[in-house]
Amino acid sequence: MSPRSAAVLLRLHLGVLLTVAGMGVGCGQSSDASWRTSRPVHGFRVVASYPHDPEAFTQGLAIADGQLYEGTGNYGASVVRRVEVTSGRALQESRLPPDVFGEGITLWGDTLVQLTWREHRGFVYARSSLNRERSFEVTGEGWGLTHDGRHWIASDGTEVLRFLDPETQRVVRRLRVLDEGRPLRYLNELEYIQGQIWANIWHNDLIARIDPETGEVLSYVDLSGLRPGIDSRTSQQVLNGIAYDANADRLFVTGKNWPRLYQIQVLAPPDAR
Repeated sequence: MSPRSAAVLLRLHLGVLLTVAGMGVGCGQSSDASWRTSRPVHGFRVVASYPHDPEAFTQGLAIADGQLYEGTGNYGASVVRRVEVTSGRALQESRLPPDVFGEGITLWGDTLVQLTWREHRGFVYARSSLNRERSFEVTGEGWGLTHDGRHWIASDGTEVLRFLDPETQRVVRRLRVLDEGRPLRYLNELEYIQGQIWANIWHNDLIARIDPETGEVLSYVDLSGLRPGIDSRTSQQVLNGIAYDANADRLFVTGKNWPRLYQIQVLAPPDAR
């Protein structure tokens, strides 16, 4: 996949991602609005491709010690599971109550933490067994979840990321994500990678790389064409799921109901070569 120009024209899908000139378009409304960013835009190369359960409405992805974990959504179908990377087979699984919509996950010590969408609850599981150990209260909606080694970091579909105290789950800090001063909305699945927050953007093929101190978007990874044949403006089969294996320096991505999990290499933007 060839990287695009650093001044790439980014198409906004199904709801404006950036609130331009203070006028936002609500979720569910289509827009042909576009904007130009001077932020670098990275291309990618597929390193490997593996089977992925096409029934999995992927909401969260994480990996540690070579073990891949996935959280899925939809009422009556939400699960957390440990997955064999090479086959896509679920090795362990824990189902959520049918009235709960699962969202983002992160691995925290010997536990797995999961948010829910509108139920104002989160769950903590034993990582070894995926047995649910306890629940906790969540303020507002839950979308994506990651951590920086000190705090849990949660998205809620707005441009604001919340930093939570892992002991009390209280919000200790809020970070507004901006692209050259413009709020970047619909931040979804999150992953903390080498000192940056990486965020899927709902109904878009971009991953934003965010400075965790300032909230500024440092660059984008453009994964257009990774999942051909699906129009993310009209389908829920959108890019969603980022897992970084720090020990092996491997990056995995997938999407909701995608039949493949991809290991990718992010390429330097054109101007950096």
